[in-house]
Amino acid sequence: MPETKKSSKGISPKKLSDLKVVVLCIAAATTFWILNALNKDDYNTIVDFPIEIVYNNEAYMPVKKLPASIQIEINGNGWDLLRKYFNINESPFQIDLENPASKNYILTSDLKRSLGEFISPTQLISVLEDSIKYQIDEIQTVKLKPVLDSASFSLANNYRNTGDVNFTPESISIQGPSSVLKSFEGTFPVQMNQNRIAQNINKEVELKIPKDLENQVSLITESIQVQFDVVSILEGNKRLKVKKINFPRTVTMEDEEVKIMIYYKVDERKASELNEIEFNAILNYSQRNKEDSTITVKVDPMPSYLEEVRIEPATIKLKYEQ
Repeated sequence: MPETKKSSKGISPKKLSDLKVVVLCIAAATTFWILNALNKDDYNTIVDFPIEIVYNNEAYMPVKKLPASIQIEINGNGWDLLRKYFNINESPFQIDLENPASKNYILTSDLKRSLGEFISPTQLISVLEDSIKYQIDEIQTVKLKPVLDSASFSLANNYRNTGDVNFTPESISIQGPSSVLKSFEGTFPVQMNQNRIAQNINKEVELKIPKDLENQVSLITESIQVQFDVVSILEGNKRLKVKKINFPRTVTMEDEEVKIMIYYKVDERKASELNEIEFNAILNYSQRNKEDSTITVKVDPMPSYLEEVRIEPATIKLKYEQ
């Protein structure tokens, strides 16, 4: 009995040929059914139909991405519905807005007639959304007060800004959507990008829009002159002259040889004035702490320009003679 030659996968050529015929028949029947179905009318489906919101883009600007489609239910021929479902050669439905900043939505009920005509011969049954929401603002130009961003610079150790920062020009003009401009709250941050400053500043700084607003806001003023002065804060100390007040003869300091010191920081511009002052450590017996027999040291005089003042020792122990 002759043997039938097998394929590499164990299927004989005859069976493989029969299988191909079956597959081709199914494919042909499916294609015929689909084509026949598409030629019929009275189908309903829901599609995302493309839209385009049209406005004067020289006077207005969108704050958020505009909607690109709306969901509609339509009725019609199978071929027409297929084209609309896959947006094959379908132009977007244009929605013209004369004053888009006056509100932030469009009622879809106002669009049904024009949209129904646009998608002809397909029939519009309904629009699934009640409204189309958007945010388009009027483009404005405003002037903002420059403010130095404190995070964009640092002073050297023991240096301080002496006063106000001066800007030239005194305002910065920017352009963009009205609601975005309002978010600046009247000020514009100026970035110094300089650290460990130890000398007076008078430099031109390039202005930059925050990265998240670069596509919406543009600068009319591109740079600004920044000027401010800095001073060194000096660290110093002095020995205080002890001055006793209201001390009875029988009361002394526990350590009569103690050195009372004042430690401080001072603006370098006050250093020469400070050198002329003689400081006293005032020990007023009337103000003693009776519970532990101590007196808190008071410094006289105490200039208001001294900072981070520290007295050592801050209290003095008393000794009572028998």
